[in-house]
Amino acid sequence: MLFMPGKGLGRDRKARESMTQDVQGKEPPEPAAATVPLARGLSTKLLLLTLVFVLLAETFIFLPSVASYRISWLRDRLATAAAVSIVLVQGDPAALSREAQDDVLMAIGARAIAMTDGGVSRLLVVADMPPEVDKHIDMANVGMFGEIAGALDTLINGGGSMLRIYGPAGEDEREFELIMPDKALRAAMLIYARNVALLSLLISVFAAMLVYAAMDRIMVRPMRRLARSMLSFSQAPEDPTRIIAPAARADEIGFAERELSRMQERLQKMLAERRHLADLGLAVSKINHDMRNMLASAQLISDRLSTSKDPTVQSFAPRLLRTLDRAVSYSEGVLAYGRTQEPAPARRLVKLHSLVEDLRDMVNADSGTEFVNAVPPDFEIDADPDQLFRVLTNIARNAVQAMSSETDRVSVRRLTVSAERQGSVCRIVVNDTGPGLPPRARENLFSAFRGAARQGGTGLGLAIAQELVRAHGGTLELVGSESGDTTFAVSIADRPLPFGRAFDGQRRHG
Repeated sequence: MLFMPGKGLGRDRKARESMTQDVQGKEPPEPAAATVPLARGLSTKLLLLTLVFVLLAETFIFLPSVASYRISWLRDRLATAAAVSIVLVQGDPAALSREAQDDVLMAIGARAIAMTDGGVSRLLVVADMPPEVDKHIDMANVGMFGEIAGALDTLINGGGSMLRIYGPAGEDEREFELIMPDKALRAAMLIYARNVALLSLLISVFAAMLVYAAMDRIMVRPMRRLARSMLSFSQAPEDPTRIIAPAARADEIGFAERELSRMQERLQKMLAERRHLADLGLAVSKINHDMRNMLASAQLISDRLSTSKDPTVQSFAPRLLRTLDRAVSYSEGVLAYGRTQEPAPARRLVKLHSLVEDLRDMVNADSGTEFVNAVPPDFEIDADPDQLFRVLTNIARNAVQAMSSETDRVSVRRLTVSAERQGSVCRIVVNDTGPGLPPRARENLFSAFRGAARQGGTGLGLAIAQELVRAHGGTLELVGSESGDTTFAVSIADRPLPFGRAFDGQRRHG
């Protein structure tokens, strides 16, 4: 297509505006001051969880404590009954009047007191002997789980049961026996349980406050600082003062702060590179109109040359026409590149040998470099010819520039392009005998503005080449780079055939 001067100026202005918006992106609205409600805040959750967990821990102490109190209360009553029994045994139990016996039993809270000595049981004091006893408690054989089960039973079901408590008292080998109701025991246990529960609650609140204060200082405040830093950075990511200054901590919080700081620094660099790309796209779009005018004039001249009868002119005119067509296509694709998005590849079968021959004329002019096209003449690849040509041009031009920078006249300057097929994958290998890539260029090989191997380079060539190869679903890799041997490889797989076509092909070949 022939581009005439003056046309497309309005479209260029609109395209430039669109490209600027796409590259730089719309400025996000500044977020409002984000505040978390107190009820849903991390501090409140931490305080409540600490309180619950401490109370849960106190529960495991509460039950054994109440059970221990029950056993101690029963032992005290049995010891008192034992003391009374010894006094009565020394005298005459029958000499006690009925009123005196009732007073003794009332003081202990019992209905009867007995003693066993030498296998002989004696009922010492009795008043209103109950017809039956509900529970028997052997004070000499009470285990921990038995204590807890008995305490729970007394608290839940007690108050109307009759107990028989028996066992030795102190170091006395005689066995004493006491029959009493559990009403007083249950009342004492309820008071003790209430006091223990209140004390546990106070301990839980105090412990929760201490844990909260420590965790707030160690974790909550640093997390708030991280959140404020991220919010502040999102409002003005180009401001270096918004980058968090990591604290000198060796724990996970310190690690998170250091990683956040590195991420913010990387984001700032990426944004700066995108701004440079946007500026570059704007600058290129401004000269795009004038470039198309010059290409239009060159196309007019080339059209006249194609009608010349001179054999020499006839030999280079087709290549000149193809070169101008590609230049026009590149000019049209400038805006698309400025938007950092390449068109989808229009893939078809391409004779790679002929494409590499066109590459010879692009990179070999006045360079003094030997160009070797080692691609078999019948080699075919499934790719977009224009995009593949751009990929090979960028790789080859970098190689030629690297070899041209050497001042040693005796050094071999050779660029070799070869290809091979590995199953359904086509692998194109570009090898040069240049000085190799410096370490800085290897680290940022496919990064725009950072992967330049020479002074003054932009590093865009390989970045564009990798983007085009990825659009084909392929890979671009540096196989090796040493002095005198640098090799790049482009691998592109064939597109899968539709099922119907593959079945027809198998049937024809079968």
